[in-house]
Amino acid sequence: MNNPVRGGTADPGVDSGAPPPQANVLIGVLVVSAFVMILNETILSVALRDLTVDLGVSTTTTQWLTSGFLLTMAVVIPITGFLLERFTARQVFLASLTLFSTGTLVSALAPGFAVLLAGRVVQACGTAVMLPLLMTSVMRLVPPRKRGATMGTISIVIAVAPAVGPTVGGAVLASLGWRWMFWIVLPLAVAALAVGAVRMRLDSETRKVPLDVPSVLLSAVGFGGVLYGLASVGESGGEHAVPPWVPVLIGLAALAVFVARQLRLQRRDLALLDLRPFKVRAFTVALILSALLFMCLLGVGSIMLPLYLQTVLDTSTFVSGLAVLPGGLLLGLLGRPVGRLFDRFGARPLVVPGALSMAVSLWLMALLGEDSPLAAVIAIHVLLMAGLGLMMTPLMTESLGSLPEHLHSHGSAILATLQQVSGAFGTAVFVTVASLGTSAPSGAPDAGGLRAAFVVAGVIGLLAFLASLFVRRSPGPGREVTPPVAAPDDAGAEREPSGTASGI
Repeated sequence: MNNPVRGGTADPGVDSGAPPPQANVLIGVLVVSAFVMILNETILSVALRDLTVDLGVSTTTTQWLTSGFLLTMAVVIPITGFLLERFTARQVFLASLTLFSTGTLVSALAPGFAVLLAGRVVQACGTAVMLPLLMTSVMRLVPPRKRGATMGTISIVIAVAPAVGPTVGGAVLASLGWRWMFWIVLPLAVAALAVGAVRMRLDSETRKVPLDVPSVLLSAVGFGGVLYGLASVGESGGEHAVPPWVPVLIGLAALAVFVARQLRLQRRDLALLDLRPFKVRAFTVALILSALLFMCLLGVGSIMLPLYLQTVLDTSTFVSGLAVLPGGLLLGLLGRPVGRLFDRFGARPLVVPGALSMAVSLWLMALLGEDSPLAAVIAIHVLLMAGLGLMMTPLMTESLGSLPEHLHSHGSAILATLQQVSGAFGTAVFVTVASLGTSAPSGAPDAGGLRAAFVVAGVIGLLAFLASLFVRRSPGPGREVTPPVAAPDDAGAEREPSGTASGI
């Protein structure tokens, strides 16, 4: 097997104790690129009102600048498993940054809403590929005993970038205007592209897997329909041209056909998204817990709690943003320390207390009312973020580390897709419950409606704690924990995992 890092460094499949120096550079470039891209996901959220006035469109239309971005992500991410096998990491990286930079430039120069939306869609196409590429690269380049600490850095990207996006966007909007949100990001993206073009030199094995067009279409309709329907629930106050359940049902039907087709194609190793990772118990348990985690991270931490602060406690947007900042920073700061603890002790000693903290904090939120002190809200949010911080890095590392090498790219695609869909599902569920539980004539969530949403979140937290008890006891650091799941080649023979391409 070719050495993935040129220059005669150690094979990363051998647990030498530390990744090769060149691997650290490559992962650093990927981490910085991913941070810039994911920061861009939420940077426009504070500019929707200004964009509505400046572009002369309705608020519902403007929301598509965010919803369209997330929808494109959900459609493209499932294809990344194929891309990471068919093309080298260098090719995928350069294509991703080129798309993102092009979309950023188009958005900055956009004369109207349609061009701005097109720029955001192009940005999303580049962003969708980067996170699976980053996770797959870590699994390939970093030896097992060091993966937790490196994955901790990735968790900082996933958790902190969306959290600070609105803060950065608000600061830029207050002084420079919305176009500068793109002009500031553009040189960062171009710089990352230039550094990657020079430094990302990886020897790779690729497989000429044919692209199954019906699977691409089924994936687009399936994931796109589900996410569109879920996003519609939470955006338009209950008034929809098409009822949200219609695209959700169409999406679920398409996903059922998609799964059946992948199961058939993977027998010949031709699946667009290989579903064999679900045969690995540790991967499936970690995936379920990750879904529950992202439901609460995005649905409660990013939507419900700020809504409670602004509508019930009557705080300003600035104060509500500051109130959730300590928890967001704690979540980021826990990334690498928790990763190092995972490398020493495994996932279970971290995930179980993390899930308990998550469940307790969510039930404490259900006790919040109109007279609750702001300090108590901040403390509960910090407890929630501490619990999520103990869970996020171990779950990502455990899920992918339990897979054989030839399934890393597909496992990364499944995990990244799940993050998008579960976040949208959690937001839709909590917004719907809050709207149904309100007593306000306008239907806007009040204290009663938000309390009902927090109770539902508490139930999800309890389910997460119960699921955490099924996380396996790790046999020790640096271990190979899962017997290989053989992937048959085109002739139907069993293919050794070490001889397959991971796309790196």
